[in-house]
Amino acid sequence: QVQLVESGGGLVQAGGSLRLSCAASGRTFSIYDMAWFRQAPGKEREFVAAIRWSSSNTYYHESVKGRFTISKDNAKNTVYLQMNSLKPEDTAVYYCAADRDYRLTSRRSDYDYWGQGTQVTVSS
Repeated sequence: QVQLVESGGGLVQAGGSLRLSCAASGRTFSIYDMAWFRQAPGKEREFVAAIRWSSSNTYYHESVKGRFTISKDNAKNTVYLQMNSLKPEDTAVYYCAADRDYRLTSRRSDYDYWGQGTQVTVSS
C-alpha cells in the first residue's frame, strides 16, 4: 500500500501563488507516475498535472499550462504543485494521486492511490 498526504492549501487572492506538497510513504517503489487532480463544488474531479517518478516527463491540462508547475523530490518521496497567477476558477479541493503503471495519464480511473485532499480557495 501507498499513503499520500497533501499539504499547502489555503486562501489566496487572485494573481497570487501557492505551493502544494504531496508526501508519499509505504510501498513507494511501486509508483511510476504521480499526479494532481482537483474537484470544485458540484463538479467532477478533473486532471491538473502528472509527472513520471523516474524522469522529468510531465503532462498538464491546457487550463493550467504556463501557470502551474509539477515537480518532485525523489529523496523526500514528495511531489509538488507550484501554482502561480491563480484565478478564482482554480478554487477546488486538490488531490494527489499515484499510478502503479507507466501511463502519464489524465484519467482518474488509472490512478491507484489517492490522498485526502487539500482546499485551495482563490478570492477575487
